[in-house]
Amino acid sequence: MATDPGVELTATAPYTVRLAPTVYAYVQPDGGWCLNNAGFVSDGESTLLVDTAATERRARLLRETLQSAGAPLPRTLVNTHHHGDHTYGNAVFTPGATVVGHESCRTEAVAAGHQLHLVWPGTEFGDITITPPDTTYSERLTLRAGGTEVRLIHPGVAHTLDDTIVHLPEHGVVFTGDLVFQGGTPFIPMGSLSGSLRALGLLRSLGAGTVVPGHGAVTDPSAYDATERYLLYVAELAEAGRGRGLSPLEAARGADLGEFAALRESERLVANLHRAYAELDGLPEGSPLDIAAVFADMAVMNGGTPVACHA
Repeated sequence: MATDPGVELTATAPYTVRLAPTVYAYVQPDGGWCLNNAGFVSDGESTLLVDTAATERRARLLRETLQSAGAPLPRTLVNTHHHGDHTYGNAVFTPGATVVGHESCRTEAVAAGHQLHLVWPGTEFGDITITPPDTTYSERLTLRAGGTEVRLIHPGVAHTLDDTIVHLPEHGVVFTGDLVFQGGTPFIPMGSLSGSLRALGLLRSLGAGTVVPGHGAVTDPSAYDATERYLLYVAELAEAGRGRGLSPLEAARGADLGEFAALRESERLVANLHRAYAELDGLPEGSPLDIAAVFADMAVMNGGTPVACHA
């Protein structure tokens, strides 16, 4: 795929994968911080887009990709959750597209505002207007893109308070959002460890053979097993560390990552331990954590350097 010369990419260029005659995944390698996936469903007459991108330039490249694939600009834009790497580019597609998401996606997007600007002030995000969902749902919602049925499912608190699974039952395709990071470390400090495990069970029950993760290459249901193993590892590490009176950072620094050592963003272990400790302390799933402290601990785990935005 040709890239927009105005987009400065730090890794391999984004690419599309045709999953079915009318279904495409849009993958941004290598899937690291702020390099999320998107996707679209189009019959050539109407288009539904799943997620956007972290910067204006990347969102405009996504827009050009749709057009080069013969897909008209979307009438419907579904956000899998409120995080800016999946939603900052919404305004590039509006007006013209109705933004759809879980009811908490709207409130969380408004509350977060330009949060990525605060985390990564040196990143050129471009002209970003926060554009939360116009249409919201609570548990399930069925849409249509041309002749394709698109089911939106809220799994409960998992990666965030407001996750949406996008399921295309007739094609056996599921867009998981950040319930799955293929090749990357899961990230749950703004959600729930136990809820994420439940969400994996829900994903399995859908029976989709093609899995589009929130970050990383298109995969299959084996990704659920890999994610589950990691989350159970975090749970065990948290219970042992808390029992010994260790802080999340101390537990993380002393941990043997074993089979998970090859995952991108291994520094996320300490962030996940913060959430696991909170749940062991009896705090409700999704209770706010001190995100500044979480990112500070990740910087320690990252060799004393703040984690870098790759967008």
